[in-house]
Amino acid sequence: MIGKLLKRRARTGEGGSIVVEGARKATGGKGRTRIVMTMAVFFGIFATISGRLVYLGFQTPDMSGGPQSRVTASRPDIVDRNGEVLATDIKTASLFAEPRRIVDADEAIEKLSTVLPEIDYEQTYHKLKSGAGFVWLQRQLTPKQQSDIMQLGIPGFGFRTEKRRFYPSGETSSYIVGLTNIDNQGISGMEKYVDEQGLSDLQASGLAVAKDLKPVKLSIDLRVQHVVRDEIAAGLERYRALGTGAVVLNVKTGEVVAMASVPDFDPNNPYNAQEKDRLNRMSAGLYEMGSTFKSFTSAMALDSGKATMASRFDASHPIRVGHQAIHDFHGKNRVLSLPEVFLYSSNIGSAREAELVGIEGHREFLHRLGILDKMQTELPEVARPTEPKVWKQVNSFTIAFGHGVSTTPLQAAVGCAALMNGGFLMNPTFLVRTQEEAMAVAKKVVGDKTVDGMRYLYSLNAEKGSARNARVPGYRVGGKTGTAEKVINGRYSKELNFNTFVAAFPMDDPQYLVFTIADAPHPEKPGMTDVAASNAGVMAGNIIRRSAAMLGVKPDFSHENGATLVSYQ
Repeated sequence: MIGKLLKRRARTGEGGSIVVEGARKATGGKGRTRIVMTMAVFFGIFATISGRLVYLGFQTPDMSGGPQSRVTASRPDIVDRNGEVLATDIKTASLFAEPRRIVDADEAIEKLSTVLPEIDYEQTYHKLKSGAGFVWLQRQLTPKQQSDIMQLGIPGFGFRTEKRRFYPSGETSSYIVGLTNIDNQGISGMEKYVDEQGLSDLQASGLAVAKDLKPVKLSIDLRVQHVVRDEIAAGLERYRALGTGAVVLNVKTGEVVAMASVPDFDPNNPYNAQEKDRLNRMSAGLYEMGSTFKSFTSAMALDSGKATMASRFDASHPIRVGHQAIHDFHGKNRVLSLPEVFLYSSNIGSAREAELVGIEGHREFLHRLGILDKMQTELPEVARPTEPKVWKQVNSFTIAFGHGVSTTPLQAAVGCAALMNGGFLMNPTFLVRTQEEAMAVAKKVVGDKTVDGMRYLYSLNAEKGSARNARVPGYRVGGKTGTAEKVINGRYSKELNFNTFVAAFPMDDPQYLVFTIADAPHPEKPGMTDVAASNAGVMAGNIIRRSAAMLGVKPDFSHENGATLVSYQ
């Protein structure tokens, strides 16, 4: 019975359909398993890669495999008031090495030293044997150096194009324009000022694109700057001084038209910029100004209302305070009028003027003119003046003729400018500024009568006094000398002076002021003196003679220095 049934199913194919269906089910199950396993493998791989990427995202990137990009940030050009370029970016090549590709470090250094003989052998050897992916060897090569190194054909050496700063005027304006470091970041002068105004933030964010950076225009006139630097450099040699310097101010706007100090440095090769005597004496040096300070003392006496041009002061004998005595250098030994105190540069007369005003009034007046406060300007290198913590009578007496307080020559020049421009104190600026903009921030510090009186005294001193050496025909120059004993190790030297000279022109309506200094000058020739009139005064006169026309001041030969004296005789 069973056998018949099996034979019948075989004929009809019923059993075959069951076997095939079972096989299909078995095959389908294995296929799905393989697909799931394959997908799992791929998911595992992707998960591993994703995890690695996330991990690397939180790590500090390894920069050893190539040069850093931050060193090539662009800077804006710096130009003078007429558009002449003072600082600009240029492209340069820097040499790097990949130590892992260096075959023979000794041979590589030996070849490299034929082009760069100054290279440090030991330091370079350690770099090439470090096994690092990337090391700098020499930054900012000249085109010839790059070409010569390329011809050496050293495996593992390469070049990166960077930007470096180039200063077309060289040392002429070095203290004003300043410097950048190897990474093209401003570290002094107006270069540092530009960074502090937001450039460094733009560089860090990668937004300092050269085409978008507008030039920074300074108040400097490169032509006048060249004259100033040339004259003080000649004076440094002629008078065998430790240093010389000068500033030209526009008294109507407070603009610094030119300023220089020597010894200086070449910003294109500033190897000696950090030497002891290479500082900007005009804004970063503190000095006792000597008799130039008598400008402020006479102005103070007039402005107080306690003295007039007719006032008289007893200079017939020295003033004694305790164990100290105040003498005149070339005393007249008599009673002097206020103009005579100024003309003969009487220490005794100046002390009497200070005594008339009083200690507190004296101190207040100097602070009013900004002489004893830290100066506010764009240039970063500005020293803070010094004064006695407590002013006593003897302090007021000595400060009246320029001893006992220290300030910067630039601040003294700014204070004198306020006595010439109508009585308005304005912070000096190294950026272009109109007269309207200057007056908007200016402060009236002395009255009109005081200004008229000081113009008269400057003119008188140029006609009959120590300012004669600075006279320039046609330009009506007035001024005041200052010869101070130089302070060395806390004591006054009897051999060395710090000399100053302030000159304004044209005196009927002063437009410009020149302030010159000579640090420890010597007589030009045997028998000559080393007082300010013989050096600082001569430099000021030469600067005016050579630059007045460039400044737009027209000569007028119909006036003499004494023409303004009539109303005070």
